[in-house]
Amino acid sequence: MLTAPFPYWPIRLTQSRRILLINYEYPPIGGGGGNATRHIAHELAKLGHQPFVVTAAWGDLPLTEYTNGVTLRRIPALRRHADRCSIFEMLAFVIAALLAAPGWARQWKIEVALVFFTVPCGPIGWLLKRLLQVPYCLSLQGGDVPGFDPGQLNTHHAVAGPAIRHLWRDAAAVIANSEGLADLARRFERRTRIDVIPAGADLVGITPKSDYSFDQNVDILCVGRLVKQKGLDILFEALGKLDPNLNWRLTVVGDGPERSALTSQAARLNLSTRITFKAWTEKSMLPDIYRGADIFVLPSRDEGMANVLLEAMAAGLPVIGTNIAGTAEVMMNEKTGLLVQPESVDALASALTTLISDGARREIYGRAARERVETSYSWSNAAAQWATVLENAIVPERAS
Repeated sequence: MLTAPFPYWPIRLTQSRRILLINYEYPPIGGGGGNATRHIAHELAKLGHQPFVVTAAWGDLPLTEYTNGVTLRRIPALRRHADRCSIFEMLAFVIAALLAAPGWARQWKIEVALVFFTVPCGPIGWLLKRLLQVPYCLSLQGGDVPGFDPGQLNTHHAVAGPAIRHLWRDAAAVIANSEGLADLARRFERRTRIDVIPAGADLVGITPKSDYSFDQNVDILCVGRLVKQKGLDILFEALGKLDPNLNWRLTVVGDGPERSALTSQAARLNLSTRITFKAWTEKSMLPDIYRGADIFVLPSRDEGMANVLLEAMAAGLPVIGTNIAGTAEVMMNEKTGLLVQPESVDALASALTTLISDGARREIYGRAARERVETSYSWSNAAAQWATVLENAIVPERAS
């Protein structure tokens, strides 16, 4: 379901479309944007379309792959880490893709491109439009929107802002993954129509918890990149304020540049024995990790729409999240979990105390969270809406 009226009303597709999806990250590398690319590609294939994906190579992954109806081409682009990508590595991908994508688009007879992240991938869609008259649609994911995570990205957005504005105006459609992100984009660029298609959860691959009993400790889970944006430093401070008689333990799944600082912070707060860090794990293992937890915490300072939030809710977990765009749209405060103000250590500590102490409430919230995702957020719904957007980019008179 859309969080706002959707202008691209469903139409009867007359034929299968050859669609190019472009993203510098794609599982097993990257985060939520890559995950969205994979799910949308696979769901478009189920709808009878022919999706082709161009992404960055990494490690010993095959350069060409065909899975579930999706053709995947990986471009050698100096990618060094699975969980993060430097500006230099993004630039290397863009240069390589600008050289390679037009030839592949001709070979595959591409009719329309779906580009994830205005920066760095937008210029690739722009070039395809100029060279081959292939229209492109942009999927805004968060960091590519000026004003998002201002403490970290102000300089980046100041430099890239004029190019971002031009790429949005030139696109056949610009779609954000949450209403909050769309509002941020509209404040930056008032001449471009920004609409919303929410991210989804893998409802087939993630079955919900059935047993809400717990052992001596209540297991708290946090999944994501270890970067300042995710607010784990606030979470650790909040945990340090809890009554020492409360029985809990925290598992953090992910990696990133804040790992060392967080490890030191846990030691300073005498929490090292209660907190376990796990590096990125295989995607197929995450559903069991979710189901094994009792509470999911997402203490982010800024989000577009976090896939891990939807996945945790799909697994039937009650969630504690911050009252920010994306998170507040998905969660229902005191129904699927608890919302707290970002940066508020005391509010987060109070919410943690409430859910750690109340098993019955955890179960009520967790079951409601699964129902919320089933009702409003699925990748099949998202892909069906994207299929309409892409069709209208190819045959624009149908959008009127």
